Amino acid sequence: MSTHPTILQQFRSFCFQNNATNLETAIEYFAVFGGMGWKVDMSVPLDTLIEEKVLKNYRYIHGDIALITHSNPLHHKILSAIATGDRREHSAFKKSKIEREHGESSVDFLIDKGLLKEDNSVEKPMKNHEKVSPKLHFIAPFMRFWFSAISPYYKGIRDGDYSEFTKYWGNAKHEFANLIYEQLVMALIEKNAIDDPIVLIGGYWDTETEIDILARSKSGKWIAGACKHSKNKASKSELTKLKESVAKAGLDVDSYILYSKNKFTTELKKESGGDLQLYSLGSIGNLLEDLSSKDMLVSTNKKY
Repeated sequence: MSTHPTILQQFRSFCFQNNATNLETAIEYFAVFGGMGWKVDMSVPLDTLIEEKVLKNYRYIHGDIALITHSNPLHHKILSAIATGDRREHSAFKKSKIEREHGESSVDFLIDKGLLKEDNSVEKPMKNHEKVSPKLHFIAPFMRFWFSAISPYYKGIRDGDYSEFTKYWGNAKHEFANLIYEQLVMALIEKNAIDDPIVLIGGYWDTETEIDILARSKSGKWIAGACKHSKNKASKSELTKLKESVAKAGLDVDSYILYSKNKFTTELKKESGGDLQLYSLGSIGNLLEDLSSKDMLVSTNKKY
């Protein structure tokens, strides 16, 4: 059992500490600053806050992180590969051009230091399971932001030239919080499963297909889920695609969950109920019920 706070615990602490009033804004800012215990003024534009709290304090934050990573270039290469890739271990090794033996040793070190955690496919693939690599997740959202948007462009940032960072972040920021949304939807599924608690939840992937969410309840029922983040309403085709992925993976699923950031078509709403549940952005708001000082996590990080 992990001793690190969950994403939900970190998010509740972040929202309480920073008096969050807008859920979408809170998730967007949490994806960048989460897990550090920093005070964040969400009335200030995100890009402005990044410049003030991160870019201008690059040398100090880098120094703090280097104490953890021992300034090892191999560790930094792997962390950036994970942060900017599909999070699969073998993909990170390939992207960073690091031999598997050295890569695995580095990952073990980074897990031991509390930067990463290993995540395996919830259900072992029926075919070629030996080729399916585990995924690696950052425990603190800020560290994912740092190693995707800051560390790769450190030379310019260190010297006060933010142009490379600005170009990268301009392209990446619109989808950067998607992973946080998926993790919060998983937390919501667990919260709502009162009569039949969830005993296992995560993602499913093999060499041919991937499913955002796969969960098993105490009674043995399986739930598959998908998350849609685009500006368009989720349609019945999203359910069809999810069922096709389930069939391709050879899974026996009892019910389905679809999350859409921007609501659902009338046709899909008619399918809701029974073996289909629909979650919206507002549904995630239920995770913030009864926020109090008890949700504040103790942080020993320096404040920026």
